[in-house]
Amino acid sequence: MVVPSAPMTRSRIAVLASGSGTNLQAILEHLERLGDRRAGDVVLVASDRVDAGALQRARARGIATEIISTENAESTLDAALRGARADVVVLAGYLRHVPSAIVRRYAGGIVNVHPALLPAFGGPGMYGRRVHEAVLASGARVSGVTAHFVDEEYDRGPIIAQWPVPVLAGDDASSLAARVLRVEHLLFPRVVDAVAGGRITLAACRAGPPFAAESPAAFTLLPREDACLAEDIDRALGC
Repeated sequence: MVVPSAPMTRSRIAVLASGSGTNLQAILEHLERLGDRRAGDVVLVASDRVDAGALQRARARGIATEIISTENAESTLDAALRGARADVVVLAGYLRHVPSAIVRRYAGGIVNVHPALLPAFGGPGMYGRRVHEAVLASGARVSGVTAHFVDEEYDRGPIIAQWPVPVLAGDDASSLAARVLRVEHLLFPRVVDAVAGGRITLAACRAGPPFAAESPAAFTLLPREDACLAEDIDRALGC
């Protein structure tokens, strides 16, 4: 007699976002593609902006939403995460500093994505277009995407994965941002699912990310099709 295995308990994922929510959309679509193999479900989307597109994307899918008060950010966010019984907290374009008490509570389960190769071009005030402008001003030939665990310092938590993106002749901040965002949409959802499933842990990442930013892939990234690039990322992350 074959005894059916118990269904996997999926992690409950809360996503914090301040903007349009394209990374949230990428996460949701990736988890949907995984189907029963996914390690988590997005149960809450919270934002510090009442008009954030991320909230609209969540509501369209029937996902609970919360507005994080800027005046009582710690208590509001804490209540929202506790109410959602969140196991994993994902910062997907969230522009507010997460209070230290919450960072400590979710240590090893709170992750962020940054549109450059940290520790370069990170820190307070370095987000969005500012990052890409700084990369171009530096004369760097490569930028990229970093997914990392969050600690109490901006953009300084242990790196989970990095993927390089070439800076091309004639790039401006908009063209570079679009190229980087394409990779964010492929890398970050895979990292989120791996963290939710315990396949990537804080302890393991202290030894270094699974993909080195110095790889020659930085200069062969384009014109790769998304499906081929996704396969490369899956192999690098052991997905």
